[in-house]
Amino acid sequence: MTPEIGIFGGSGFYTFLDDAEPVTLETEWGPPSAPVTVAEVGGVGVAFLPRHGLGHELPPHRVNYRANVEAMRRLGVHTLVAPFAAGSLRPEIRPGDLVVVDQLVDRTWGRADTFHDRFDDGPRHVSLADPYTPRVRRALLDAGRRTGATVHDGGTVVVINGPRFSTRAESAWHRQAGWHVVNMTQYPEAALAREAGLDFGGIALVTDYDTGVDGDPDVAPVSQEEVFEVFRSNVDRVRALLFAAVADLAVR
Repeated sequence: MTPEIGIFGGSGFYTFLDDAEPVTLETEWGPPSAPVTVAEVGGVGVAFLPRHGLGHELPPHRVNYRANVEAMRRLGVHTLVAPFAAGSLRPEIRPGDLVVVDQLVDRTWGRADTFHDRFDDGPRHVSLADPYTPRVRRALLDAGRRTGATVHDGGTVVVINGPRFSTRAESAWHRQAGWHVVNMTQYPEAALAREAGLDFGGIALVTDYDTGVDGDPDVAPVSQEEVFEVFRSNVDRVRALLFAAVADLAVR
């Protein structure tokens, strides 16, 4: 079975289907974070890969993003969906909410973020003006509404290098810039998916308020424990949304 849809699992999201078949792949960029598992959902092949490894052994700046995206491409997927944990930069975007993002800002450094290390066959400059494919966004939004989730349509994710969280000054800067959520992995996944010719969608599961909420001293800065607990409590909602979206995601 050739999978059509690829899904990256984030923090606390390490398996998708119990009866999935593992596939071990090597790429010219090295091995992906873990064996890819492939299963069928409503007649559609779905490939799943936890980006941080099966035991979350890979911090965000050490994930082999090129190998992960290339593994999905080699399996034959045409659409890649990337759920991710995120901190909210807006009081109206609450922990437990989902955000189908439509823009990103890259503030990472030192990551291998292109397949084109040489231009032997001519220049390869892709457009990333719109990192997220509109039809994938629509499918995720529709599925979220059908499953009863609180889903925000659009938003900018600012991607920081990690593994530390933001300072108060950095978080204030991000809010003042008008950005909506903060994460550590959406870049370079989006850029590599574009280079690989894959449709791409990102969906944030909001786990915290980053360094807090202006004017509300009762909201404490984020902790690792909070992120993992909120994600664990809500990961079944993310799975339900993805199951509901598969049929629409398969239609190009």
